[in-house]
Amino acid sequence: IPAEHPLRQVRQLVREILRQLDRSFGRLYSRLGRPSIPPERLLSALLLQAFYGIGSERQLMEQLDYNLLFRWFVGLSPDDQVWVPTVFTKNRERLQQGDVFQKFMVKLLDHPKVRPLLSDEHFSVDGTLLEAWASHKSFRPKDGSGGDGGDFHGQTRSNDTHASTTDPDARLMRKGKGKEAKLSYLANALMENRHALVVGVDVRHASGTGERDGALDLLDATGVHRGATLGADKGYDTHDFVEALELRGIKPHIARNTKGRRSAIDARKARGKGYAMSLQVRKRIEQGFGWIKTIGGLDKLPMVSLPKVRGWVTWTFAAYNLIRLGGIGAWWTPSPP
Repeated sequence: IPAEHPLRQVRQLVREILRQLDRSFGRLYSRLGRPSIPPERLLSALLLQAFYGIGSERQLMEQLDYNLLFRWFVGLSPDDQVWVPTVFTKNRERLQQGDVFQKFMVKLLDHPKVRPLLSDEHFSVDGTLLEAWASHKSFRPKDGSGGDGGDFHGQTRSNDTHASTTDPDARLMRKGKGKEAKLSYLANALMENRHALVVGVDVRHASGTGERDGALDLLDATGVHRGATLGADKGYDTHDFVEALELRGIKPHIARNTKGRRSAIDARKARGKGYAMSLQVRKRIEQGFGWIKTIGGLDKLPMVSLPKVRGWVTWTFAAYNLIRLGGIGAWWTPSPP
């Protein structure tokens, strides 16, 4: 492996974080029975899956079978046997149940090389719908009527009366007027503005107020202090949300929505230099959502149920942060924006 290869820096940082999770791993694995897949190797393989946009764990095992770079990153020698895909999936689910993905994100952000890069004064928030692994045909009446769900044209369907038989946690939502309604989850992300690193992830049932509710929960969970600023798009320009920010002592740098309504953001505040800078930097959070969908493979979620989806989205954002750190530290040339 070339000495200047960017994965060398990533591998070193990941190994340091995984050593801090030893105690969490110990609680998930029994000392009895057959040896399992070492969690450090499994998590390293999952990072490769996100980095390189590998579509499935079966394809990931195929890559590990012949790709020497992948074997080196995971810790397999050229002669080691690759794991059976179903066994790999079972072990991954065990780590998901132990909240290891969320703990990895916390340790990454608290790492001595990462913590100094984070701003504690300026933040941005945004949300997006992630298409669930469930079809329209699975969205059937909760009372059991409606047959196999194949013919739903002309029917009135809502989340109150219908649910997916494939993924009951998914909700039927549309991104905007004129858009197709899809079974989805809502993912919210909180970004610090200095280096555009994601410092908080929230995944919940999709709803009309989910973005604003998720943003407030992220601010509380992350411990954003009084005097900080929060940038957001027009969807957050509501009086209730702005008042909730002001009660927390957080300055709302939200894009004003004046189309047929009165904005909750005073026009005088919107003329400030800091306000303009926040709205400009805020757009960088969209790069994160774009990456997790196009490269990270979340254009359509690969698993069902809210706890699993929440863990997987958090894990993919952790992989995105590692890519961002590579750009900040110039681990590769040219570095990404």
